[in-house]
Amino acid sequence: MNILLVSVTERTREIGVRMAVGAKRRHILMQFLIEAMTLSLVGGLLGIVLGIFGARATTIVAGWPTIIAPHSILVAFVFSVVIGLFFGLYPANKAAHLNPIEALRYE
Repeated sequence: MNILLVSVTERTREIGVRMAVGAKRRHILMQFLIEAMTLSLVGGLLGIVLGIFGARATTIVAGWPTIIAPHSILVAFVFSVVIGLFFGLYPANKAAHLNPIEALRYE
């Protein structure tokens, strides 16, 4: 959420320009929701890959047997996506409700 809030703050002028040339609130909202979902999808996939690598490394180095259940991978990935969507809604909504004139003046 903090990353997306910073993204909204840094791109306030861009949002103002988009709104000034005709972008509707739903377009701005979708832009930031897609960004939030992309970040959470990439983060979820990276977490799955690192988790599998860590489990395999533990098996090799320590000799401890590890079992990776497919349903646990699915639950972790879905959780990542849901968290990304939930915490992406506030910054996306904040960006969509900016006043175009104030956004263009923002420095």
